[in-house]
Amino acid sequence: MFELSVGPVQYYWSRDTLTHFYAEVADSPATTVCLGEVVCSRRHALKPEDWLDLAKDLRAAGKEVVIGTQALIETEAELRALRKWVEHGEYMLEANDAGAVRLLAGRAPWVIGLHVNVYSAPTLAEYVAMGAVRWVPPVELSLDGMAQAAKDVAGVQVEAFAFGRMPLALSARCFTARHHRLQKDSCEFRCLDDPDGLALRTREGQDFLALNGIQTQSGSVQCLLGMRSALQAAGVTRLRLSPTARDFAEVLRLFDQVMNRDADAEAALQQVQGLALPGPLSNGYAQPQRAGMLWVTS
Repeated sequence: MFELSVGPVQYYWSRDTLTHFYAEVADSPATTVCLGEVVCSRRHALKPEDWLDLAKDLRAAGKEVVIGTQALIETEAELRALRKWVEHGEYMLEANDAGAVRLLAGRAPWVIGLHVNVYSAPTLAEYVAMGAVRWVPPVELSLDGMAQAAKDVAGVQVEAFAFGRMPLALSARCFTARHHRLQKDSCEFRCLDDPDGLALRTREGQDFLALNGIQTQSGSVQCLLGMRSALQAAGVTRLRLSPTARDFAEVLRLFDQVMNRDADAEAALQQVQGLALPGPLSNGYAQPQRAGMLWVTS
């Protein structure tokens, strides 16, 4: 059995869109939901008290709630916001920045977010000694690499990024604002126009990257739906599914059917490929020494 975890919404969605999305998640097979703004502090569709209201509703629906911290801390205001989450203490936090690791170490159980660079057993063991109980490996780490890092580290849960556009890099610059010839501090919140990021394609029309404010993502959508045995062999017990603007409830249902109810993976993959996803499927990073944008069939 795999625990299904809904990752934080990486994009800038409106308040109504977020409220509707999490109402669907409350009725989904997901066991864990990670809330919060992890990309850009200028995104204010929901304030901290709104995230806490959502957290209460999701907990009442039987979900474990985790609060994700911002992945790139640049200002004193952002640091103060991080400290408030740490001091709140009601929900487990996911650290996406070294500053969050420092503040959480030794205080309470916490999650190593995929923006924290943990690639080896010694590094993982060091964070577990600081109180980490769960690890979301970086997207470019193969399943073999996950297994190698976690095999000698007792008590840590491994949560693989199993679906969604992969977060690749963060920058102080806002790529979306630059695309629209705007300054970062006067961006007009253009990210609202791109609910799955702004697609960047090669001259040949191949999906290459996606721009999401200060974040660069993969142009393809990682999907490990057909890799159940390999995930089990790697010691993965949790699967992170990153929200997309459309058909995400169906993605959750199909993952639950295949991973936990022995449904046919090939038939489910065909259904996924027919959904309104923002890019083609890929699973290359999960394979040894493969390019991330590749789709490798079993």
